[in-house]
Amino acid sequence: MLAIAELPRIAVFGPESYFADRKHGSGLWAAGIKSAVEVAEAEPVLLGESAPKGSWENILRDMTGVILAGYDARAPRVQDLEECAIACRKLRIPTLAIDHGMHAMNSAFGGTLMTDISIEAPEALQHRHPPERGLRHSLNISQESRLARLFGEGEVIVNSEHRRCLGKVARAFRVGATALDGMVEAIETSLEDPWWALGIQWQPACSTSSGLDIQVFRCMIDFAKARKNGAEPAPLRKAA
Repeated sequence: MLAIAELPRIAVFGPESYFADRKHGSGLWAAGIKSAVEVAEAEPVLLGESAPKGSWENILRDMTGVILAGYDARAPRVQDLEECAIACRKLRIPTLAIDHGMHAMNSAFGGTLMTDISIEAPEALQHRHPPERGLRHSLNISQESRLARLFGEGEVIVNSEHRRCLGKVARAFRVGATALDGMVEAIETSLEDPWWALGIQWQPACSTSSGLDIQVFRCMIDFAKARKNGAEPAPLRKAA
């Protein structure tokens, strides 16, 4: 384990917990983004749920990664999340956007949002959890995506507790995964883009997430570590 002074600093904007009063399903660490970041060997810097005073560029300049978080019951203002995402792109800070964080990251660059799946897409699968917590469903991981490098191509199972979803995906991103009904569940920058950004619909740090979800944090933090050490990875190229 690296000493605290050597760890990359990961800013967390938004609520860091989701059912954090429960232990993580894997039993290996506590629920919550703070715990997941620490397990992935980085220092979480909790910015809260309201935009800090000052410009985002100044706030984030000493950070080596950013997590944008939120869910239906708790989330920062959309405008604040959007402005943070725009600053992340300008500074090329590796960014992981979760649930409402992904929605705002997408809209910041021209994408759209469905605010109620059951009304706007009544033929869709159940994406909103019933009274019991922890509904899970399959995703199709897109070929040659960043997620495919983590989970492999094909189907994976994630927790799904949302009534909102992406409509049009912004041109800055490509689809990384879809539900079996075609709903977009992940977006990401292209492998050629010098800005590393991944947005996911599910909650990878809550009590019902899979132990494999720690890889979502680790892959972002790997880029953050390289950047902190002055060896920022070159844009990845598709294999010939």
